[in-house]
Amino acid sequence: MAIKQLIKRTSGWLYLNSSVGRNQLHGAGVILMLHRVLANDRAANLPHRNELCVGPQAFEHLLMWLRKHFDCVPLMELLQPNALRTERPQVALTFDDGWRDNAVHAYPLLQKHQVPASVFLSTDFIGSRQRFWWESVGETLWGSHGDKARMHLIEYLRITGHPLPVLLDDIDVDRRSLALLHYLQGLKSLDPQELERLTDECPPESLPQALDWHQVRAMEASGLVRFGPHGASHAILTGLDDVRLHEEISRSRDALHNGCNRPLPVYCYPNGDNDQRVREQVANHDYPFALGTATGLYRGAGDPLNLPRFGVSQRTARNPELLSLRIFRGARP
Repeated sequence: MAIKQLIKRTSGWLYLNSSVGRNQLHGAGVILMLHRVLANDRAANLPHRNELCVGPQAFEHLLMWLRKHFDCVPLMELLQPNALRTERPQVALTFDDGWRDNAVHAYPLLQKHQVPASVFLSTDFIGSRQRFWWESVGETLWGSHGDKARMHLIEYLRITGHPLPVLLDDIDVDRRSLALLHYLQGLKSLDPQELERLTDECPPESLPQALDWHQVRAMEASGLVRFGPHGASHAILTGLDDVRLHEEISRSRDALHNGCNRPLPVYCYPNGDNDQRVREQVANHDYPFALGTATGLYRGAGDPLNLPRFGVSQRTARNPELLSLRIFRGARP
């Protein structure tokens, strides 16, 4: 495994430092997708956190690497016509959901290295005591809130027809964390109301999880961070009927206009899920751009309502050459 990782990292380094890479990235933009920056890297290393979380050391390492190889620009600058006619490729950072640690851990490092970012808020959570189901259920099952809370949730899941796999009792930490990751991924398809009920069975120790409007306005006032909508309740938009879809997009738009001075004219689909019906509704709410999760370079062409992004995990933040290799693969026609 170590040799395989070394080969990937070397390939990524060669790509960025070769004429092939320079030619492919010339006039191109890269949009990165992050979610959380935790208090320490050890917590972010576990498989069930790795995809959505990075640690502060890994995040700072990523920022320094990006500044070395790219022009770090605000998202809206990258999306402007003719913006990509520059010598160096451009990169824009985006954060999904609106986690409180975006202000506590990510923002100081963005300030230190003067890297702009866009944060997309699930607006129902901002300044409220609502919780993200993934965090509440995952950390309760991991045992972060004690064995009593863990056993209560396990029993509730069993009764409601979602029993845990045996591997969640594995003594090996990494195997247990990986099993939890797969289990949580399987819960994504549940109805939002059912996920909310699961969250209600978790202890409230981790409140609040999301930013509040004071933090949003303080970061916005810096000129370094701008905010856009990521749904209101974080419901998967493709699963909503027309009435609920309209209401979900409207509520998030209105919250941003009330809470921010300059909300972004960019929508960000929860979980990246979108189809023609959803894109039409987003366009009808006066959004010329929207972010998906399909990988690829941005060259000013393609569907502006399904912009590609590259996800950043703890693994790729620690080893940005792996991100470089993903950019290479995503850039191929």
